[in-house]
Amino acid sequence: QVHLEESGGDLVQPGGSLRLSCAASGTIFSIGTMAWYREGPGSKRELVGTITASGTTNLADSVKGRFTISRDNAEKRVYLQMNSLNPEDPAVYYCNANVKLEAWSGAKNYWGQGTQVTVSS
Repeated sequence: QVHLEESGGDLVQPGGSLRLSCAASGTIFSIGTMAWYREGPGSKRELVGTITASGTTNLADSVKGRFTISRDNAEKRVYLQMNSLNPEDPAVYYCNANVKLEAWSGAKNYWGQGTQVTVSS
């Protein structure tokens, strides 16, 4: 019953900024690492960045210095702040979360359906 829903995707000018958000809902005991992926036109889904439950982040080289991942554990939400967007960044951005439904269960990855980011002049 885990559901991830992304929001915040939009059409933005080159050099502009967007903040994506992903909220987890359902019967959840805990959420471990959360991540953002993106899938550009004609491209396979690629990892943008991750953030652990304790807040340790890792970003792809292509977005370092421009994107920031953060999370709000109380809200079961992960954010992707995207600055200095360029034509390399348009894609469907997907949220991923490693979730335990119960304390005794194994964790499983869940995906959101994605939110579209378009960069255009």
